[in-house]
Amino acid sequence: MTNSTLSKPLDRAETRVISAPRRSTALAILTGLWLIIFFSALFSPPLLDDADATHSNAARYMVQTGDLVTLHVNGVRYLEKAPLPYWLVAASFRVFGFNTFAAHLPQAIGVLLLALLGFRWASRAFDDRTAFYTGLGILTSAGVFLFTRVFIPEVLLTLFLCGALYCLLRALEAKPGQSAKYAYMMWALLALAVLTKGLVALVFFGGAGLVYLTLTGGHKRWGTLKPFTGTLLFLAIAAPWHILAGLRNTGGMNGHGFFWFYFVNEHFLRFLGKRYPKDYNKLPGYLFWSLHIVWLFPWSLFIPAAVVVAVKRWKSRAATLRDNLHTLNFKHQTTLLLALYSALVLVFFSISTNQEYYTFPAYLALLILIAAALVRAEDNYAEDKSSRRWITFAHAAFAVVGIGVSLTLAYGLWRSRHLPFVPDIGDLLAHRDVGDYTLSMSHLFDLTDASFAALRLPAALAAITFAVGPAIAWLLRSKRRHLAATTAIALTSTVFLVAAHIAFVRFGTMMSSENFAQKIQQLEAAHAISPDSEIMLYGDQAYGSSIPFYLGKMVYLVEGRSTSMLFGSTFPDAPHIFLTNRDLIDTWGHGPRKVLFVPLEKRDAVDQLLGNDKVLLLDNSGKALYTDRPLDH
Repeated sequence: MTNSTLSKPLDRAETRVISAPRRSTALAILTGLWLIIFFSALFSPPLLDDADATHSNAARYMVQTGDLVTLHVNGVRYLEKAPLPYWLVAASFRVFGFNTFAAHLPQAIGVLLLALLGFRWASRAFDDRTAFYTGLGILTSAGVFLFTRVFIPEVLLTLFLCGALYCLLRALEAKPGQSAKYAYMMWALLALAVLTKGLVALVFFGGAGLVYLTLTGGHKRWGTLKPFTGTLLFLAIAAPWHILAGLRNTGGMNGHGFFWFYFVNEHFLRFLGKRYPKDYNKLPGYLFWSLHIVWLFPWSLFIPAAVVVAVKRWKSRAATLRDNLHTLNFKHQTTLLLALYSALVLVFFSISTNQEYYTFPAYLALLILIAAALVRAEDNYAEDKSSRRWITFAHAAFAVVGIGVSLTLAYGLWRSRHLPFVPDIGDLLAHRDVGDYTLSMSHLFDLTDASFAALRLPAALAAITFAVGPAIAWLLRSKRRHLAATTAIALTSTVFLVAAHIAFVRFGTMMSSENFAQKIQQLEAAHAISPDSEIMLYGDQAYGSSIPFYLGKMVYLVEGRSTSMLFGSTFPDAPHIFLTNRDLIDTWGHGPRKVLFVPLEKRDAVDQLLGNDKVLLLDNSGKALYTDRPLDH
C-alpha cells in the first residue's frame, strides 16, 4: 500500500493528498480477503436443511440422470427455479464430488467476480481508491457473507445484471468499432441473468435501462445497442431451456404444466402474494428498510455521508445537469444508472412478497455509490465541516456498535466461564417457537449460558475485534490517514466474519441433518439394517433435505406433500413417496424395515402417533431417528 504524501505542512484547513494502493496491490488484497472469508468457508458446515440441500439435490439429480432440462428434488419435478445455478453446481459436482465445497464453489467464485466487476466499474467511473473501497465493501459486508452461506442464486443474478448494466454504458460511450462488442456482451449477460432468476432480471434491467436512456437521450442511439441481432443472441441463449422445459412438463395439477407454474405462478402470482402454495412471508416495511443497515454493515454507516455528498453535488450542479443530461461523462452516467437501478430493486421488493436476501441485486450498486461518496468526503475532510461531521458520526456509530457487541459477548463469556464445552450446541438451545422463525440467524436469540460455552472461541474473537478495531479506525481517521482508517474498518469486519463462520459451523448439527444420513450409512455398513430399508422423513422435505442428498437416494415423505413438493407430485409419473399418517401406522413394523427421521417441530406429533412402538437410533439437536424394530444384530 503506498504511503500518503504531503504537499506542504498540515494546518487545520489542509489535509493529506490521499493515495490509493497500486492496482496490483489492491487486487492482491481483495483476493486475499476473498480467500480468508469465502474460500476457506467452503469446507464446512455440511449442507443445511431447507433451501441449501434442496437445491443441491436438484443439481445432484442432474449429474445422476443427465437431465439438464427438468429439475427434480427427491425424484419429484421441481419447476419453480431457473436452471443456470444448478448447471454450474452440477458441473462442480462432476469435478469435486457431492460435497459442501462443490455445492458452494460457484457462489464463492461469483462473489470474487462481483468484487472484481465493482473494482473495474468504479475504477473507470471514479478512481482507484473508490474501486478499492468498492471491492472491500463487497467482500466484507454482512449481507454478502450471510446470503452466500446457502445455495441461492442472488449473487449470480447480481453479477450478470450489473455486468449487463456496465456493458450498456460502455456500448453507449465506446467508439463505433468497439460498441458492438459491449452491446452483444450486454445481451448475453442479460440472457444469463434470466436463466439464473427468471423474468425479474428483465424487469430490473429493462426498467432501469429504459428510464436511463429516456433521461439521457440514449434512446436516440438505440442502434448502438444492436437491438435486432442482440435480441436474437438473447433468445438463442435464454429461449431453448424454456421451450424444452415447457414441452417436457405438461399435465400437472388442473392440467397446468411448466409454462403456467413457472411464468404465472412463480412470477406474477408470487409478486401479488397469491402464489400456490402460499409459503412465503412479507417482511414488515420497517424491517424491510431498516435491515439494510445490517446487510450492508459496516459500510451502511456511511450512508448519511453519502446522502450529504449527493445533495451538495446536486445543489451545486442541478441546473447544469438538467440542461446537459445528454452529455454526462461516464462518472455521472454511472451515478445516475446505479441510483435508478438500486431504487427500482428496493421499491419492487418493498411492494411484492419478499425475503431478506431478495434485494441482494442492489448491493453492488449501493456499495459503489457509498464508496464514491466516502472518497469525496475524505478528500474534503479538512475544509468541509459537514463531510467531516458525518464521517465522524459513522465512526462514532461503529464504535458504539463495537462497544455494545464486545460488552454483550464479554458478559456471555463471563457467565459461561465455569460451564463445560459441549460440541453439539443444538442440544443446548432453548428452541423457543422455532417454527415461527423467518429471519436469518434467528437462533442466536435462543442462546443460553450453556450453549454460549460452545461459542467461546468465536465470541472471544469477535469481542476483541470489536473492542479494538473501531477504536483503531477512529484514531487513524482523526490523524487524517483516511485510506488506513477505511481499510481498518474492512479488516475489523473481516475478522468478525471469520468469527461468525466459526459460530456458523458450531450451529451445523442443528441446521443440517448430515449426521443422521451418516448414522444410516454406518448402520448399513455394519449390517445392523438392510440397505433396502425404507428411509422416511416426517413432514415437509425441507426439514431434512440434507438426508436424501447425503444418502444419494429418494426418501419417503410422511405428511410431506406440501410446499415445493406439491405441484410436482401432481404429475402422473411422480414417484409414490408420499405417505399419510394412516399409511405409516399400517406399515410400521411390517414388511421392509422402516427408518423414520423426525424433525424437532414434529416430535410431539410422532410421539402421539407411534407411542412407544419405536426404537430410537439417534437423538441430536432435538431431531430423532427411529426404526420400527430392533437392529438386526
